[in-house]
Amino acid sequence: MTFLNFRYQGILNWSHVYNNERDIKRPYSVDPYLQLLWLIPLGFFAGGYGTLIGAGGGFVLVPVLLFIYPGEAPETVTSISLAVVFFNALSGTLAYARSNRIHFKSGLIFAAATIPGAVAGALATTGMSRERFNVSFGLLLIAMATFLAINPGKKTAAGFAQAGSDTRKPLNLNGAPLIAGAGVSTVFGFISSFFGIGGGFLYVPALVYLLRFPIHIATATSLFVLTITAFTGSATHLTAGLFQHGLRRVIALSVGAIIGAQIAARFSHRIRGDWIIRSLAAALGLVGLRLVAAVFE
Repeated sequence: MTFLNFRYQGILNWSHVYNNERDIKRPYSVDPYLQLLWLIPLGFFAGGYGTLIGAGGGFVLVPVLLFIYPGEAPETVTSISLAVVFFNALSGTLAYARSNRIHFKSGLIFAAATIPGAVAGALATTGMSRERFNVSFGLLLIAMATFLAINPGKKTAAGFAQAGSDTRKPLNLNGAPLIAGAGVSTVFGFISSFFGIGGGFLYVPALVYLLRFPIHIATATSLFVLTITAFTGSATHLTAGLFQHGLRRVIALSVGAIIGAQIAARFSHRIRGDWIIRSLAAALGLVGLRLVAAVFE
């Protein structure tokens, strides 16, 4: 009888252990994959929307990541976004290269100039707390929203990306314009890598208004430079060991972003840009205000 009680009690104990393990493992075996699946449409939206307005989509992706991963460090969020921006920009760059719209001479010089800034930006993120990062990024979003709202279709990357033609002559850059472009590229490389955004909303207007690039060449060359910038920032994150917890999320987001970018590129000429920019300005402004206000709660 004692033996039977011992065996019965042993079975109960093992059943209890099994149920506990099953209860413990269930959240970690199911929920992460569900989260990865819904990241695909998020990447699709960010990639498609970014392509429609001539940018990498990181400025759309980072705010969402900040809200859905409140416990993640800034460097984790920016490393995820920057890697997705790289794949999205690479997809667009290959398409533009086939249509001979990239000015490779200036693009390579500007891309080389972004490397120091991109490395410094990736490393600088690690020295900032999540609260300070949220405030800084929130202020950047508010500034972007204001700029987009004031100039929804003329001086923004979206207006340039959706323009069908340009009457400017082909580029013949040398000397001072190249030096100025390199300096601007270093600064934009830092901003892009620090915040994990593509930076096309900054780069395209700079190329058009400061360096007199034709619009269609500015859009394509900007995406080419951003590909190098995003790759440099991602490589820095990887080398510094800051990219350990985001690989699966990057894959899911990148799959959606690449598909969204290709579809958006096909239909971009059929969509009116003004309402897209105004709605984006409103959304970015609200998100920026929410990030800043959250610090004082």
